[in-house]
Amino acid sequence: MNKTSYTSIEELVQIPWLQSISIGKEGKIVSYVKRTSDLAENAYRNHVWVYEIDGQKHYPITTGKSESSSPAWATNKSYLAYIAEMGEKEKLRKQIILKTFDEFNGIQITNSKEGVNNFIWSPDGKGIYYTTTEADSEELKKRKETYGEFEYVDKEYKNDYLCYVGIEEAIESFKELSNKKKGKKEEPKDVKVSITNPRDFSIRGFAISTDGKKAALICTPTGDIRDEETKVYLLDISTKKFRKLNITGIFSSNIAFSPDGNRIVFAKTPREPEYYKWKAEEDVVLEIYDLEKEETIMRLSEFDRSVTPIKWTSKGILVTWQDRTNYRIGMVSEKGEISPIYSNDDCYIADADSTSDGENIAYIKTEKNSAAEVYINSVQITNESRVYENKLLSKKEVLIWSTKDGLEIEGVLSKPHDYDSNKKYPLLVVIHGGPTWASFPIHNMNKLYPIEQFVERGFIVLEPNYRGSSGYGNKFLTCNFRMLGVGDYEDVISGVDVLIEKGIIDSERVGVMGWSQGGYISAFCATFSNRFKAISVGAGISNWITYYVNTDITTFTRSYLGATPWNDPEIYEKTSPMTYIKTACTPTLIQHGDNDKRVPVPNAYELYRGLQDLEVESELVVFKGMGHSPHKPELHKAIMEQNLEWFVKHV
Repeated sequence: MNKTSYTSIEELVQIPWLQSISIGKEGKIVSYVKRTSDLAENAYRNHVWVYEIDGQKHYPITTGKSESSSPAWATNKSYLAYIAEMGEKEKLRKQIILKTFDEFNGIQITNSKEGVNNFIWSPDGKGIYYTTTEADSEELKKRKETYGEFEYVDKEYKNDYLCYVGIEEAIESFKELSNKKKGKKEEPKDVKVSITNPRDFSIRGFAISTDGKKAALICTPTGDIRDEETKVYLLDISTKKFRKLNITGIFSSNIAFSPDGNRIVFAKTPREPEYYKWKAEEDVVLEIYDLEKEETIMRLSEFDRSVTPIKWTSKGILVTWQDRTNYRIGMVSEKGEISPIYSNDDCYIADADSTSDGENIAYIKTEKNSAAEVYINSVQITNESRVYENKLLSKKEVLIWSTKDGLEIEGVLSKPHDYDSNKKYPLLVVIHGGPTWASFPIHNMNKLYPIEQFVERGFIVLEPNYRGSSGYGNKFLTCNFRMLGVGDYEDVISGVDVLIEKGIIDSERVGVMGWSQGGYISAFCATFSNRFKAISVGAGISNWITYYVNTDITTFTRSYLGATPWNDPEIYEKTSPMTYIKTACTPTLIQHGDNDKRVPVPNAYELYRGLQDLEVESELVVFKGMGHSPHKPELHKAIMEQNLEWFVKHV
């Protein structure tokens, strides 16, 4: 068959995505989660898959409409645990399912009222540690029955706490339930043991020592998403006594013990929580803490990238990190030396895992012209890239330019496969969210804008990694402090100007779009500039004061603007798109979910009303029941199709 077309919107929505990899049985088996689209049911399906290396068998563990995630193998045992949604529609909860491969195909071993958040196997494989959210207290239940539902804002939180479930006890409970007479529907008995008290703190991440005697807990005082007062505790599992370690900062949720159990490794920001109340966060750095000496003995501070620890193996600490427009995998020694693994090619590592000896490594990697694939020790074992067979693909390259204030900016440029250097193309700028994220030169990373379809319609596409993007070091990450909008606009427009100077694009035919932080920058372009022919604002901030008082992450605003609206109204005015609404003149499409807690929908209505009153061509699309991003494939399709139609019409 001849290659005749680029990937359609429907095909883009259906391209599978792989995540949550786990390697077991001393490197002989691997599991992962494959996300697919069920267009008939308008739903995404997450299912656990298994690959047996010796027999080269490849098969799904879960199928149908049930959702499953987070597979993990017990050490040296043929036991696979994963999370699946269980219960009736109105009472669906995430529970841990056990597959033994000999006796049980899949049995439910938890019955948590609030569902399971995450879990890890005990080192001996005899049980599972997991976190769950505390249930309603009897007092709260009585209040609801008496008065109905209400809450005291900023005073009522539900914390996550640590539990343990023994495998033998869970299996015995399952057998008892199975042996009972059929007819009366019963739920599995809850045989968990609570390890921590949910009233003490809320757990964001945890690890268990190799001997099973200790747990390291990353905690916040409450379960509030805005609570950044992170602490690390060491828990004696047998006595349930814990002590706070002499470690401060804001931590990621990843933490791991050394093989001897005397040290822990984690990633944290280099400054105190109070600092980030008024200044944008820096990259996290890797640290090793000696539990006996009670001090940090290694800090990977010279490596100016955010590093995520995956597992501490006999060969070193398995980590991933972003390096400009690539995501890498490697090993860190106890001396702080970092060594890349397998590939230095342009790629994106989505997830990784290793056996405890570090001899076998499994990972999920996406390269330039491929879909996400599973690799074991550099050998590819999946073939998801067949979705691109007989399809044209845009040519992707990394463009570098300088701004007026001296910053070096990178961006991903997508050109048609038959690009003609003698021709000037219309340009579409697609701006990523975050801002601590980045665009990568690989296909199907952007789930909101149909880049391949834009290219097929004759556009070239620029995805700028503007100031504040991750992967470029701490200085670059923080240089948008009190420069939001203004600096971002300079990064975008200077990239456009470079393409004009190179004779690549038609300066009269330029459009811009983005979602979340990218939507905010697009909104700023809509009111601050007349350089664009059309704009699309997805879930974007239009007024920082409106955002500040309504969002679920108020701390975000303070850390980037360095103030509250009450003690520095000038910075809120300077960086808000609505400040410049009177100069707006560009046709603007606005897309927003009505249940968006991250960027509440009043931001969309405020921008739309301003544009309408000024008689600027504009459309507002509010997606019912949608949060900050689409959760159904048909919503993805609608957003893509609306943007394609908008820019084809106006640019």
